[in-house]
Amino acid sequence: MSQGSSPASQEGAPSLETRTPSEFSPAVGGPYAYYVLGVLFVVYIFNFIDRQILAILLQPIKEDLKISDTALGFLTGFAFAVFYTFAGLPLARLADRWVRRSLIAISLATWSIMTAASGLARGFTDLALARIGVGIGEAGATPPAHSLLSDYFPPEKRATVLALYACGVYVGVGLGFWLGGWINDLYGWRVAFMVVGLPGVLLALVVRFTIREPPRGMSERRPVSLRAYNLRETWRFFASLPSGRCISLAAGFHAFAGYGLGAWLPAFFVRLHHMTPGELGLWLSWITAVGGALGAFLGGWLADRWVQREPRARAYIGMVGVLLTIPFVVASLLLADHRLALLSFFPATLFGTLWIGPAGSIVQDLVPPSMRAMASAIFIFILTIIGLGAGPQAVGALNDWIGTPDAIRYSLLYTTVVMNLAAAWFFWRTAKTLVHDLEAKKGL
Repeated sequence: MSQGSSPASQEGAPSLETRTPSEFSPAVGGPYAYYVLGVLFVVYIFNFIDRQILAILLQPIKEDLKISDTALGFLTGFAFAVFYTFAGLPLARLADRWVRRSLIAISLATWSIMTAASGLARGFTDLALARIGVGIGEAGATPPAHSLLSDYFPPEKRATVLALYACGVYVGVGLGFWLGGWINDLYGWRVAFMVVGLPGVLLALVVRFTIREPPRGMSERRPVSLRAYNLRETWRFFASLPSGRCISLAAGFHAFAGYGLGAWLPAFFVRLHHMTPGELGLWLSWITAVGGALGAFLGGWLADRWVQREPRARAYIGMVGVLLTIPFVVASLLLADHRLALLSFFPATLFGTLWIGPAGSIVQDLVPPSMRAMASAIFIFILTIIGLGAGPQAVGALNDWIGTPDAIRYSLLYTTVVMNLAAAWFFWRTAKTLVHDLEAKKGL
């Protein structure tokens, strides 16, 4: 396959040009496509190692910097989420016009350096600024990655491929728990940030010099418009679709519970079960990596097979998954034995990740190829503001408001049950309008 479009040609695409993708079809889904998937999977692992390592380090940071749970909730939530989401929109617009692999490489180098810089923080403000830098860097990864993978693989494999990419989330979170806890117990939390941050700079070079930029719409089996859409046009089109609105809210409410758990579950086991970060990190590493990756893969694989008979299957997979999550999370928070509590978290993680590939593929399917990165960014914007922005912050504030030694248990119980029920309802609402909304892009 040729190197693909140059930056100039990507940036200056004629507004009404169309391309028939069949001339590029031999490369779609081939060995090199799987190489790209593999590299982007590793990038996503680094993304979530650097994002999630803070959770396993919350208690030692709290003790060292003398800050409240509300402040810790800000560090794990809004300090990252607001800048991550707002930077993601213009970066996604750039991704729909410029070279996507180069944007991913620059973003990876940026967030890796800012993660390492977190270890130099002298107080709350320094750490908050470093987290903001991580958020801005990570904003440039997933939207262009979704767009690239949607070009490299055919639509009928889209949920599976995006689910495999999303497995990097859970491998990254698991490695972040393990590495962060282990390095903290040996050398302290500052060294942990530096050790996990700096290798990402080398990976950025791999992305830049080994991933080729494919023609947009390469995987489609019909002529596609290469018209350049601006952010307002993409937002208005995506928001005009009931299923676009509902899938975003479904993901957002589930992410509220998921990010709240991800940020505070380590502190829960440290405070109430008296585990050390290193001991807990070893448990959470395999639970999160195996359970999350298995659930994400199964969700995409099942959805791509079921959708051939039932076009609403991808939304139904999400609904069933979040409902099955609830009883296992409740058990994990209420069981007195820490081993049983941790083992209960494994099926909760598995079921709670079934939605990832199906939801991402719904977003990509709803819009034309030249909107894909921006549509992904809009989806992530809504998901992250509701989930990562409000979830950890709400749990931290509830902890301080309740004020009892076991307050964290009840904060997590309330947010998990209520938000997952809301998510299930919105997944069901997505299914009601999905078939009709998939036709809308043909009119653009």
